[in-house]
Amino acid sequence: MVEGVFFTFDSGFEMWTFRIAVIALASFLIGGLVLITRPQEEVIGHPKGLFLLFMAEMWERFSYYGMRALLIFYLVQHWLFSDSEASIIYGAYTALVYITPVVGGYLADQYLGQRKAVLFGAILLTFGHFFMAFEGDGGQADATINVFWLALALIIVGSGFLKANISVIVGQLYARTDVRRDPAYTIFYMGINVGAATASIICGYLGQTVGWEYGFGLAGFGMLIGLLFFVFGKPLLLGKGESQHPERIAGAKEWKFYGIGLALVALCWIAIQFQDEVGVFLGTFGAALVCYVLAVAVFQLPYGNFRTAPKAAFNSFAALSVVLVFAMFFVSGSGTVVSEELGTLMRWPAAIGFGGVLTIMILQMVGNASDERDRIIAALFLIIVSVVFWALFEQAGSSLNLFTERHVDTGGVNASMFQSINAIYIVMLAPIFATVWQFLGSRGAEPSTPMKFGLAVVQVGLGFLVLVWGAQSAGVNVPTPVIFIFLIYLLHTTGELCLSPVGLSAMNRLSPVQMASLIMGTWFFASATGNFAAGRIAAATGAEGLGEGSGKQVVLDVYSTVGWYAVGIGVVVMVISPLVKKLLHLDTLTDDNVGDDLLGQAEGPGEPQGAGWHPETKPQG
Repeated sequence: MVEGVFFTFDSGFEMWTFRIAVIALASFLIGGLVLITRPQEEVIGHPKGLFLLFMAEMWERFSYYGMRALLIFYLVQHWLFSDSEASIIYGAYTALVYITPVVGGYLADQYLGQRKAVLFGAILLTFGHFFMAFEGDGGQADATINVFWLALALIIVGSGFLKANISVIVGQLYARTDVRRDPAYTIFYMGINVGAATASIICGYLGQTVGWEYGFGLAGFGMLIGLLFFVFGKPLLLGKGESQHPERIAGAKEWKFYGIGLALVALCWIAIQFQDEVGVFLGTFGAALVCYVLAVAVFQLPYGNFRTAPKAAFNSFAALSVVLVFAMFFVSGSGTVVSEELGTLMRWPAAIGFGGVLTIMILQMVGNASDERDRIIAALFLIIVSVVFWALFEQAGSSLNLFTERHVDTGGVNASMFQSINAIYIVMLAPIFATVWQFLGSRGAEPSTPMKFGLAVVQVGLGFLVLVWGAQSAGVNVPTPVIFIFLIYLLHTTGELCLSPVGLSAMNRLSPVQMASLIMGTWFFASATGNFAAGRIAAATGAEGLGEGSGKQVVLDVYSTVGWYAVGIGVVVMVISPLVKKLLHLDTLTDDNVGDDLLGQAEGPGEPQGAGWHPETKPQG
């Protein structure tokens, strides 16, 4: 035991880790304030709005990951759920966090605009994280657990309004062909992980050592700081993220959309308590969402609207989509809301619907060229690949967290604090990756986006295989050396840097402006599916009632299986990546704002425009 100034630590390493995290968080807070208050319009070649969004998202992620580091332990140790039950709840929660951006993205696209959607989400998140501090006496019979479910529901919906839309605002600060876009998203992603790294250490220590309410309460305070940054930094966004249809929210109309958000909170409060139904929703709504996006890509964009599209092909596509969606309800609900026999039987209609939709899509691609359609189809391919990645990567907060506490020699450090390793690696490696991508891009040697995705899936699989090898080499009945936890997080982090920031940028770049938030929401929906699958994988590692060695071997067997599958899938993605790259049509990608460039702007940044003065424009294309 080591006595600190205010707290007692189990080791000197834990004490200094905690202190460094506090200093780093304070440094980024002060540094962020300095950057966004400088008189210059740009900082290190990027608009100050990027760094405002960096700070807002950093604190939002501080609150989210502070809670995430503690959640699996809170479920098992305080509310007394079994490992399997806690893993499924955790998976359902993280899945819902990524489902709601579809709704938040749609309302932002059609009504509120991204800025107001982010603001509303931040308010819900602040309340949700503060409600997490109400812990009651513990156990599932305690009525306070209903406050816990409400807190999770507020965080779920708040994230839905904030996550997809704040990423879209980042993209709106840059032209679609601006070479700074990928580096900008990587910088933004670094902000996410500064918050995640410090939160896992600070909130993780306070929650597990001092008391749950202190860890969760500090997470809520962090969200409040992020909210204040976003509110007072509005001028730095330069009018980006505002509603494209202000007449739709004029007067009191705006408030009904906030009412929809609160109704969604009530729905999520119910859904988080019935996790099996979340899986049914993912399967059914996911199929419907993919079919809708494909319908827009294949029939609306190439022909102008659905009415002028080929009727026979469109009607066949619609009918097969209905068959697919209907069948997926039974397939995804097999063994839960419907019998396993019925679920098995409905796999054939699902296969027929899927095959028919795919066939019509291919025939339309052959018969009618459309670059925007091809880009959306490529985006959907990337989205589907990301499901595999997130299903394995998100073991970090559930099964890997429990594995670290029970089977790893941590040297007296709280297991929740190890959640910071991934984020610390991101902070260290993100600038390197951003520089490497930009360097290779300027020379035409940068790997394509599909190739990066394949590399990401291979690396996440290798991470599990390295951990399995290390644990078995040391001996199943011996605590696993902590170095292998650092190695699995290193491989998962390098994989994440090949996929997540690149994916954010790709979704924004490949989407037509009228579908920007919908495609970004679909990207997060894929993360939802991956997170729910992660909960099921984590549940499979639960081994209550077995001895120490037997329980550990169950986990290692699951990790070995999923690791090899991931490596195989990643290799296949890398092999077909040249074909997917052709669908991107990067040679014909143009900016949406052609024709509105200010005269003389190419000669330098110039002086700010005077009030009421609107200079002439000239076409650029």
